[in-house]
Amino acid sequence: MSVKAASVPLDEDEIIEGIRRWVTVESPTYDAAGVEAVLDEVENDFAGLPVVIDRRPGLDGFAGTLRVATAGDSNDKPILVLTHVDTVHPKGTLAGRLPFRRDGDRLYGPGLYDMKGGAYLAVAGYRALVRAGVPTARPVTFLFTPDEEIGSPTSRAIIEEEAAKAAYVLVTEPARDGGRIVTARKGVARFRISTHGRPAHSGARHQDGRSAIREMARQVLAIEAMTDYDRGITTTVGLISGGTAANVIPETCTAEIDLRVPDPETGAEMVRRIRTLQAADPDVSVEVEGDMNRPPYPKTAPISAMLDHARTVAEAIGFDLQDCPMTGGGSDGNFTAALGVPTLDGLGIDGAGAHTLEEHGLVSSILPRARLLAGLMETLR
Repeated sequence: MSVKAASVPLDEDEIIEGIRRWVTVESPTYDAAGVEAVLDEVENDFAGLPVVIDRRPGLDGFAGTLRVATAGDSNDKPILVLTHVDTVHPKGTLAGRLPFRRDGDRLYGPGLYDMKGGAYLAVAGYRALVRAGVPTARPVTFLFTPDEEIGSPTSRAIIEEEAAKAAYVLVTEPARDGGRIVTARKGVARFRISTHGRPAHSGARHQDGRSAIREMARQVLAIEAMTDYDRGITTTVGLISGGTAANVIPETCTAEIDLRVPDPETGAEMVRRIRTLQAADPDVSVEVEGDMNRPPYPKTAPISAMLDHARTVAEAIGFDLQDCPMTGGGSDGNFTAALGVPTLDGLGIDGAGAHTLEEHGLVSSILPRARLLAGLMETLR
């Protein structure tokens, strides 16, 4: 297979400067103005390219979405390039412990690895094809979303709308384990459990109280015991809040639960188990709310075929592309794969430290990964 993207001109310094511009606009999910400012940068980077831009307003206090589609007449289903521009890092991280900087092969910055670096590589790869006069095999739709880091509550509908029209999906989440891409992800569920007991004075009337925290402790142990590594199931109680004072038997307690599952059947089983938890103390009530918020993303035969194609493209570029085992982390690729659209994820920049103050991308991965994304746009028929 001839892959012209393997030799189209790409300027590493130009790409690093573009990544710098995006990363130095801080964009935590709940800062709509910051996320919109990144979308402004993205829109500017498509200026002069043969595309049609559709900027949609945000919902529920979040920033909007940016849809960029290649221009031209074609009845072929497009390739959807899926990206989010929100980060987990709060405003001020850039001026504090994680400034944008280069240290040898590492580029540091909040959200650089997850996932502004990979997002920019997709734009740079497409721009290189246009400059070289290399057509894409199909129309390409780029979708930049504002809220992936909290489960995509406002963007899921447009993601699924665009995926339903697409032949393939490329997700620019970061590479894993030394450059591996993602072809399968666990499903994610979130729950909130509440216990309600009876308050009493902890000294004078201790016997009259029914502790919501004591009941929650039992529930936490039951939930954590549902973890089954052999079956690929993990349960985590990550947040707990309860009580009013040290000398009061606590009337209420709440906890937040994270569930990861490998397939829809296991997901249905575990959702049922968690939602039917019962109180051990008959004088304390237990209520559970929540459900799956990202469906499992299994490695299907069409995804395996897409991986084989991507490996051939990578070989033409000059590197060996591998995928990693099913990962527990969710992404917007979960939504598209669940619709049956062949999806490759983890196509972004290589590096490490996502969601930490050591977050960085590898400069050495910039040109190969940009060429890979360009090559897939060029050859996926």
